[in-house]
Amino acid sequence: MLLTEAVEALVANDDGIYVDGTFGRGGHSRAVLARLSANGRLVAFDKDPEALAEAATIDDPRFVIRHASFAEMAAELAAIGVMQVDGVLLDLGVSSPQIDTPARGFSFRFDAPLDMRMDTTRGETAADFLARATTQDITDVIRTHGEERFAHPIAKALVAAREAGQAVRTTAELARIVASVMRKREPGQDPATRTFQALRIHVNAELEALEQGLNAALALLRPAGRLVVISFHSLEDRIVKTFIARESKAVYDRRAPFAPEQPLRLTALARIKPGPTEVAINPRSRSAVMRVAERTEVAA
Repeated sequence: MLLTEAVEALVANDDGIYVDGTFGRGGHSRAVLARLSANGRLVAFDKDPEALAEAATIDDPRFVIRHASFAEMAAELAAIGVMQVDGVLLDLGVSSPQIDTPARGFSFRFDAPLDMRMDTTRGETAADFLARATTQDITDVIRTHGEERFAHPIAKALVAAREAGQAVRTTAELARIVASVMRKREPGQDPATRTFQALRIHVNAELEALEQGLNAALALLRPAGRLVVISFHSLEDRIVKTFIARESKAVYDRRAPFAPEQPLRLTALARIKPGPTEVAINPRSRSAVMRVAERTEVAA
């Protein structure tokens, strides 16, 4: 999504070192490599073993893939001798192949085990979380990460099913229970949409990883390096927008009135939405927002 726009915004130096924080199936990585010179370099990250398998098909000495979250990029890059980069691209959320693969458990369109992990080699599945969490825990997750008005009745119904010996283990079971307690539904949206989103974000600690990844990117970027972030829902975009706004302001320490201001570290460059052609081809892109910022000169 926003392939051309993202690469144009990211690559200002063809000889530079770039990070694709979410390799996915490699669309952005391949486009970046096509823009780089023989001296350029791209380091990609992904937690998904299927993404790693796809990355293995790229035979290019300028490219390396790391099995890690972009939240860990500072340590992972240091391990291969990279201390600064010229650009970081983060394409957030779940990828289309993950949604469209029933066994991954991301979608209510298929009946499948309720997994939802981006890294299937570790961590707790969504079903495991629902099997142990309290009503309040489930309510908090669905309300906070899904912005769902009916979070509490949904959580009560899920715990009631579990206590009756019918713990939710599949996507169809979850969708059915959510639908059974929704008193009011949004037109054109499945009643389970927000609950599925919330559980996926929780299981993968997506918002925490985003905060960590943004801070890591800022620390790694050279002066004039670019930060490009594509988000797909308001929770993500709000974090990105707030981060860029905060780092685009000079900070004055009131506790030390004679100390110089801490200079701004980013300059916001653009907010871009997909055009009508892309939305027509890929309706999932309609909610995407791309924000671009540039690292300012580091004070001497």
